[in-house]
Amino acid sequence: MAAIENLQLNAQGKLQHFLSIEGLDQSLLTEILDTAESFAEVSKQSVKKIPLLRGKTIVNLFFENSTRTRATFELAATRLSADILSMNIATSATSKGESLLDTIRNMEAMQVDMFVVRHSLSGAPHFIAQHVADHISVINAGDGQHEHPTQAMLDMFTIRQVKQQFAGLRVAIVGDILHSRVARSQIHALNILGAEEVRVIAPKTLLPTDVESLGVSVFNDLDNGLKNVDVIIMLRLQKERMNSALLPSESEYFKCFGLSDERLKIANSDAIVMHPGPINRGVEISSSVADGPQSVILQQVSNGIAVRMAVMSMAMRNNEGGE
Repeated sequence: MAAIENLQLNAQGKLQHFLSIEGLDQSLLTEILDTAESFAEVSKQSVKKIPLLRGKTIVNLFFENSTRTRATFELAATRLSADILSMNIATSATSKGESLLDTIRNMEAMQVDMFVVRHSLSGAPHFIAQHVADHISVINAGDGQHEHPTQAMLDMFTIRQVKQQFAGLRVAIVGDILHSRVARSQIHALNILGAEEVRVIAPKTLLPTDVESLGVSVFNDLDNGLKNVDVIIMLRLQKERMNSALLPSESEYFKCFGLSDERLKIANSDAIVMHPGPINRGVEISSSVADGPQSVILQQVSNGIAVRMAVMSMAMRNNEGGE
């Protein structure tokens, strides 16, 4: 795969596509967070719209099922006054054998300005960005086991809202690190933004073999991994991995790696609990923790709109040669 960071930025070093956190610098990630902060106020207004992308057309190309991500991208585009077209891939020509590139070419012929892409194959948004017309931006809404950059940025935005800064923070990411595109993006973002320590906590069967190379501390015991932690990010455990060679039963997983009220007490008293969703209650996290006072899970969902507004507006503006 060609260097994604070279493809993401225009000649002025500004964001043109948003495909990956890896390779971006702290100033650009901070710009996304600062821009999102200004957009967060829009959701509190009686009229939740600004004319920033009026006349622009954004196409949601979701080749995988999604609820939160798709809905927040649609709301973000609507609040920026863009026209939004969400393709039903299951009934589109793609299901009849049309190639991905043919689908993109046909959409381009309709004079669209941006593609938001979710795909089961790692690198699909990158491939699209390589082949679209110069005026079109591509946003990665999750690709295979590669990355989910806007999810990571809304998580970073939520952390900054509560903790103010990243310096000095110890963050634990718990669960299926091996298959998680969210975890990869979160690790890159936390390290770029200057977190003191990023920990991954999981059974050995759910850890990549080279996970230390990502710049993390590795724990196979939840109790040890949660000590002195400021932020706990629980990952969804995919049901299809249960009762396989990778994992025991759901109840056994929760016993060893599930976040309960007792386990939460091991972390710092002001630690926050996060989850990208959807939640498997009683598997990776108890309902009392998910709904408890230290949980910011619903805050994450709300922040997804502002962050995706920021990313879309920045990419579109920079593609037009703006400041």
